[in-house]
Amino acid sequence: MNALDRIFMNAAKSAKGARILGGLLGVALLSGCVGDPIASAKIDPNSPVAGDVAKLTSGDKDYPSFTEIPPAPTDVRPVRMYGERAAALEAARDQLDQATAPNTWTLGATSAFAARARSDAGPDYSAPSATDTEAFATAVRKRATPPPPAKH
Repeated sequence: MNALDRIFMNAAKSAKGARILGGLLGVALLSGCVGDPIASAKIDPNSPVAGDVAKLTSGDKDYPSFTEIPPAPTDVRPVRMYGERAAALEAARDQLDQATAPNTWTLGATSAFAARARSDAGPDYSAPSATDTEAFATAVRKRATPPPPAKH
């Protein structure tokens, strides 16, 4: 398989052209970043924030320098002491759990408690059936007397 040399020669030329085209495209895209649209923007003097905008956009600001960084505080406990205090707190928790273990309670034997509460409440009435409801309604209708007629 002998490939023709002109195939590779054209590939080299097109790669070179692609690089040039890509470079020109990059320059064209970055040319939009040359100007500063914020610096040339006009501020409406009647705007309620005009004074604040002018103050914030001014270039003469005092920026802090590295010499103004405060020194590290000296009244802070060492890092190792945080771990020691945490371990001491967990030990105190475990000691408190052991000391109060006999007084802890659980929700065991709840069915016996519920049965005793039901027996203390009295007899358990069942829900009325539909026939009981209809019989009660019929009895009430029979007992009911209509109001006397109105006298005009």
